[in-house]
Order: sequence, then structure tokens, then C-alpha cells
Amino acid sequence: MKRKIFLFVAIALVAGLGLAQLVPVKRTNPPVSQDVPAPEEVKTILRQACYDCHSHETVWPWYSHVAPASWLVADDVEEGREHLNFSVWDTYDQKRRAKKLKEVAEEVGEGEMPLWFYVPFHPDAKLDTQEKQVLVAWGKSGKRTSGRREGGREKKDDDD
Repeated sequence: MKRKIFLFVAIALVAGLGLAQLVPVKRTNPPVSQDVPAPEEVKTILRQACYDCHSHETVWPWYSHVAPASWLVADDVEEGREHLNFSVWDTYDQKRRAKKLKEVAEEVGEGEMPLWFYVPFHPDAKLDTQEKQVLVAWGKSGKRTSGRREGGREKKDDDD
């Protein structure tokens, strides 16, 4: 009797996982309107540790095509882009850019980003002490990102 129950549960589980593959998952990489202006060192770190969830340049790993992991990955990317999206930096006004940079400094400085469950699957995203310091300093300084209005045009900090 126990064997029949086990067999039934196993078949139901396999069938359920098979049917789950039919649920559509939105995995998109819309066009980049403007990449975040930042020093090359910062951009390199952002690309390795942040862009999968916080840009339109997501690299969708194999498991993002297999349910139920696909649902979780797509949801994490969507949520990450909602909070901060480096690919649409030009759509943020100056105040919002400053706030986002402050949040980058805080989240990275406190070890909240990248997320703990992301790093085991993406070991290159693990930030060492120096990389954290670079991102925190960049976030605190706002250099080359916040810009300011002068004479009807946005003046970048490096235009001084």
C-alpha cells in the first residue's frame, strides 16, 4: 500500500512539474535608453554584481527557463528593475538619481547587496572589500551621475 502511495505521489509530482513548464514567464531585456554614467572601475563592478537584476542587460541562466525557478528569477529581476534600473538612468530626475546613489552606498555598505541567495549561483558577483569601498564611495559622491542644471542644460560634474 505504501508503495502505491509513493508511486502516485511521484507521478503527480513529475506531472505537476511538467505542467508548470507551460506557464509563461516574462524574460525580457528591453533596449537600454542610457547606461549610468560612471567611472569605468564602477561600471565593471556594476556589470559583474548588479546588472543581472538592475538593468536591461540581464543574463538569463539556464535555470531561468525551468519552472518553478523561472518564476522566482523573473520576479527577482522585475523587482530589482523596479527599485533601481541602470539602463534607464536618464529617466530619473536629479533628486531621484541622488536618492538611488545614496541607496547604493547604503545597501552595498551594509552587505545587503548583492542578495545573499544570488551570490552562490553567481560567484563573480561577490564583492570584495575594495569593490564595496569603490561602490560606496561612488554612491556617496554622486560623481558623473547626478548632474545639475546650468543655463537650461544639464551640466555633468566632469564639465567643471
